[in-house]
Amino acid sequence: MRIIGGDRRGLHLTPIGAGDPAAHLRPTSDRVREAIFNLLINSRLSQSQNSVTGARVLDLFAGTGALGLEALSRGAAHVTFVDNGAAAQALIKANIARMQAGPVTETLRQDATRLLPNRGAACTLIFLDPPYGKGMGQMALATAMAGGWIEPGATIVWEEGSPPVLPASVALLDQRKYGDTVVTIVRAIGA
Repeated sequence: MRIIGGDRRGLHLTPIGAGDPAAHLRPTSDRVREAIFNLLINSRLSQSQNSVTGARVLDLFAGTGALGLEALSRGAAHVTFVDNGAAAQALIKANIARMQAGPVTETLRQDATRLLPNRGAACTLIFLDPPYGKGMGQMALATAMAGGWIEPGATIVWEEGSPPVLPASVALLDQRKYGDTVVTIVRAIGA
């Protein structure tokens, strides 16, 4: 696993092999991560604005932190990583250290479906990669919106094993399937 593009392109992240099923760690593959960032930066989604440059990122169910760190490499301003697993927290912290990104990151050991209210600026780019098929993405999105984590108009990238049921508070922008991963990109229309 490595950073695909941007200033830190080629940086190898802490290896975890095929993941840690017991800890629900299922890292987003390099191929899917590259496709996500191509959509965010180079597609019709980004014609009016680049969703990554200068973004305040919320990485829910962060796992290894690869999505948030990729965003930093490509110009995001700050990333908040949220994961309640001990293994995930250790990986996130190790990867932040490898990237020397401590000053522009924050890690929260919280259940993403029960986020505490946000005390800072709302986020403009959200990565949502819950354990597949458990309905946790819907709960985390609702909690993040209610807690002031998501700015109206924010771009949300949601990974699931099948197309998620979208709440009325988001508008579908794009949806693509990569192997066993469905990537759904939505825009927050209310928070």
